[in-house]
Amino acid sequence: MKKLISLIIANSAFVLKLFGLTVYQRTEDKDMQLIGIDGAHPIWIGSPCNALTLFMFFALFVIAFPGSMRKKLWFIPLGIVIIHFTNVLRVIGLAAINYEAPQYIEFNHTYTFTILVYSIIFLLWMWWVKIALKENKVHEQKN
Repeated sequence: MKKLISLIIANSAFVLKLFGLTVYQRTEDKDMQLIGIDGAHPIWIGSPCNALTLFMFFALFVIAFPGSMRKKLWFIPLGIVIIHFTNVLRVIGLAAINYEAPQYIEFNHTYTFTILVYSIIFLLWMWWVKIALKENKVHEQKN
């Protein structure tokens, strides 16, 4: 998904540039692109980093859980956008860590940001459960 990786890189570069940083970007091949802050080694963003699996995992949970289709049709895209921008913040954080303290990149990639992303997805699920339960309660009160 080269286009999804390109979107993550473009969004990350945009934010980094807002902070006045010079950003390095390069496409290595269709499934691997690089981004970094000038003066540091870049980080690579490959297919496993594009969050597509997380989008599907999130959407399937919402689809499988009770709730009106009308609400699912706005909640799923909203959740996907939130997950995408969480992933962008992850890339920004990793690029900053790689610039300031590259010795911590592996730990933060493996643990800190994995916990962050999955926590956001969990909070989105809990938000959906709350919406669905509230909807169910209103439906039961009408009957």
